[in-house]
Amino acid sequence: MSIIPGVSRLGRDQGMAETMGASSEPDSGWLTVAKVARVLLWFVYAWLVVNLVLLVLAFTLRLLGANPTASFVDWVYRSVSRTMAPFRGMFEPLPLGDESVLDTSLLFAMIIYSLAALFLRWAIEWVTARMTPPRPHMVGGRRPAGSYPEPAQDPSVPTRPGGRPGP
Repeated sequence: MSIIPGVSRLGRDQGMAETMGASSEPDSGWLTVAKVARVLLWFVYAWLVVNLVLLVLAFTLRLLGANPTASFVDWVYRSVSRTMAPFRGMFEPLPLGDESVLDTSLLFAMIIYSLAALFLRWAIEWVTARMTPPRPHMVGGRRPAGSYPEPAQDPSVPTRPGGRPGP
């Protein structure tokens, strides 16, 4: 009950909280930063995945001895050249045949970029978990035991004692 007619106690307390600097809304500044961070992480993750696909393709083409003058092979090698810049010359390529080469620098770059992609995927999940508020009916991210809804019973199916369907 409120002392002032027409004003609920909740409304009065909420108004006092707002005048004292508190807000009844969640911290929207943090949510905005988290959303921007998540979008940026997704862009970097997508860039990493595209580069990983190109690295795997370049590794396979080098391993199979593809003709570097072919337009597609040339495009793949040019696309990978910037991604490979930090790893160039790290290891000597091992010739396996006439044209076939095991490029260990490419292999090492694929491993490093894969680890970076895994880390970014974890970071995206972490930021997303921080953005979503916990549900009140959830305990530790899971429903409490016994809180799952019971399946609807078909009235045409006979039941045994205990509610189980009969033969």
